[in-house]
Amino acid sequence: MEKPSLNSPLITNLGTADEKNGVRELRGRREALAEVRKQLCLAGPLIASSLLQNILQVISVMFVGHLGELSLAGASMATSFAGVTGFSLMLGMGSALETLCGQSFGAKKYRMLGIHLQSAMLVLMTVAIPVAVVWAYTGQILKALGQDPEISVEAGLYARWLIPALFAYGLLQCYVRFLQTQNIVLPMMLASAVTTLLHILVCWLLVFKSGLGNKGAALANSISYWINVLLLVLYIKLSPSCKESWSGFSREAFHNILSFIKLAIPSAIMVCLEFWSFELLVLLSGLLPNPKLETSVLSITLNTGSMIFMIPYGLGAAISTRVSNELGAGHPMAARLAVQVVVILAVSVGLIVGLTLFLVRNIWGYAYSNEVEVVKYIAVMLPILATSNFLDGIQCVLSGIARGCGWQKIGACVNLGAYYVVGIPSAVLMSFVLHIGGKGLWMGIVCGLSVQSLLLLTVTICTNWDVEARKARDRVHRDSIPIDFEP
Repeated sequence: MEKPSLNSPLITNLGTADEKNGVRELRGRREALAEVRKQLCLAGPLIASSLLQNILQVISVMFVGHLGELSLAGASMATSFAGVTGFSLMLGMGSALETLCGQSFGAKKYRMLGIHLQSAMLVLMTVAIPVAVVWAYTGQILKALGQDPEISVEAGLYARWLIPALFAYGLLQCYVRFLQTQNIVLPMMLASAVTTLLHILVCWLLVFKSGLGNKGAALANSISYWINVLLLVLYIKLSPSCKESWSGFSREAFHNILSFIKLAIPSAIMVCLEFWSFELLVLLSGLLPNPKLETSVLSITLNTGSMIFMIPYGLGAAISTRVSNELGAGHPMAARLAVQVVVILAVSVGLIVGLTLFLVRNIWGYAYSNEVEVVKYIAVMLPILATSNFLDGIQCVLSGIARGCGWQKIGACVNLGAYYVVGIPSAVLMSFVLHIGGKGLWMGIVCGLSVQSLLLLTVTICTNWDVEARKARDRVHRDSIPIDFEP
């Protein structure tokens, strides 16, 4: 029997199959690495921008802290009240643009980005008016809720001087999403950096030199947010990068208001439900035995968690942009690859951050307090925080995927069940029934995050990306229908 030669069809076909598999694997690795680079290039500046924007209020409160305990308590309470009633609402509603602008950009319907931006601005400025009225009566509302009268008065003054910041913050969310969905992130980071540097100077002048005190800190917030908005407006107006997406104001924006509202309302619910659950933890901590210790430690833990949360938040914003762009462009497999890559990135980052928190657990407390009792309590809390941050990172990128696909209604339902059916009741059970204390509050949130991550992961795994691409195409086509207006 003859041995098959190297030129026989059998050997040739096997070689060809192996070569094809090798080429396919090499192409897959290259595409995955290219996707990693794209996401990191987006996420890096977005993390920096988010951190710089959120640190403005922290800087203001730090300046107020040098005016005395009453001023600090009032500013802190007003900042928390403003976050619950206004800033979280603006942030949530503005995130609807991640779907609308992102998919329009992917479909190369560049003009529609400007239309969606104008619709969002109109809606958010309208919503800000009743919120501003509520802020004007912050002092009376806090008194009615049983808060200390003196602190309520201080908080009311701070909130009134913060009202201009509400409108600027709403516009800022619109412009940030408008640029983010076009992958224009470096100008956002630079604008935020300039604003933060100026904010330190403005705070110093208005708090200490003008005699306005804590009112000056609130006014400094307003000025700084408006500076950030102005910088982004100038960039959009003058940069050739936005020439196709911004062609000036159009009456067509009124036609798209309903499309924006349909996504903005569930987007706001999705964000607010999560934001409010963490604020509720602080209120619950005041009902525990030794409330001063519990509230102090929980506040430090929340502050630490808020800082490291900016990392997965940036990844979530990046994947929202990547998914919406690829679905709008009709590339379902590219969207699927982006999802796979970001989940791996989120898990990797979560493990690194978690390990870091565990290693510094015994010394981190000294950054906030010299009290040994506080430092030891923080050392116990940081491993729990590491666990919650790991889960928070996964849910954050999964929520970004949801925004990119337009699943805000699903996200709102998931957050309602995760935090208010599981998370908060578990926190109350562990803290007040099982008497675990402040650790129980945070462990309850970990339970909520686990349910949230599991539900969003299930939705993502079961997704038919071809169907999502068709939905994105239909949404972009529907919103792009030209409307004739009567002169």
